[in-house]
Amino acid sequence: MKIKINNSLSFFWVNMFTLFLLLTIPVFGKAQAEIPKNDSASKNKIAEEIFILINGIEQWVTIKGESSKPIILFIHGGPGSPISPYSDNLYKNWEKDFIIVQWDQRGTGRTFGRYAPEELTPAFLTANPLTVDLMTNDGIALSEYLLKHLGKQKIILFGTSWGSALGVKIASKRSDLFYAYVGHSQIVNPAIDIAFYNKVYKMAEGKNDKEALEILKTIGKPPYDRANKTGQLFRIIKKYEKENSIPAPDSWFVLSPDYDNAKDNQNRSDGDDYSFVNYTGDSKLGVQAMSTTINLLKDNLDFQIPVYLIQGNEDILTAKEKTKEYFNKIKAPKKKYYLLPQTAHGFNLSVLETQYKICKGIKLL
Repeated sequence: MKIKINNSLSFFWVNMFTLFLLLTIPVFGKAQAEIPKNDSASKNKIAEEIFILINGIEQWVTIKGESSKPIILFIHGGPGSPISPYSDNLYKNWEKDFIIVQWDQRGTGRTFGRYAPEELTPAFLTANPLTVDLMTNDGIALSEYLLKHLGKQKIILFGTSWGSALGVKIASKRSDLFYAYVGHSQIVNPAIDIAFYNKVYKMAEGKNDKEALEILKTIGKPPYDRANKTGQLFRIIKKYEKENSIPAPDSWFVLSPDYDNAKDNQNRSDGDDYSFVNYTGDSKLGVQAMSTTINLLKDNLDFQIPVYLIQGNEDILTAKEKTKEYFNKIKAPKKKYYLLPQTAHGFNLSVLETQYKICKGIKLL
């Protein structure tokens, strides 16, 4: 990731999609179809790829499935890691049972590209901050639009990694819009503390990983005031998670041809950079960290809808101890916790099978 400061300053960017860690008054306007795709094979088939005006900016949304089926709204992770370029690989077979909605959040993918500057400068970052409240209101406005547009009563809300924190905020603020909340790799309190650093350091020592130890010594103990330090720590975590988990099939994360072009690739890359800096914060760039405003154990324990959490046993980034503590304190009409073996922070077959099982079992009242 490169953000221009005088000449240039390079940050390490972690592709948070593989980790699956974006985050005004709610206003949604008319949907403006930029790339309409209608499948004539079935009059009940929905296939929309559109920019929708949400809280003052147009945001990219795809809507695919059978019109008579319930909606699943996916809140992607990262932040800045859209699922839309990979949705057909992951969820095409689900479209007979659900209406699959993917959303490039503010600062992500095609939404970022709609308003992307020529250069991602410190001035742009400080003038265009991301906040959890802003992203929460975006998600609510989108949900209201979907219900009206598709003629539905409620939505199944799914959030992964960063999207799980945002999903909880959305579900807590407007539970009337949703049948249930399904969280995967649930973020609870993402602050990187000394205990977390020490845990990773001990893992590196146990593996005699000299490269990782050198990096950890160089970046030092948290808290971190630069985004690149957090990025380097996440790279080590990603490596260790892969060693002990079953990965996703290679075919899942192959870009759809519609998204595999220079413009979209650049927008995803720049959106990653922009979102990651907003998530971690950076004192030199004058960017406040969204992550420091999230503490679900303090702020989001009471739910008016069922809650289901999917957790990987090998997940380091959002460890099972923390998500189980959160789950145990949640008050909800119904709740269930799924601990998956040989599964880390990201998606694999077990995650999708569990996700499908949960969504099919949700009562649509």
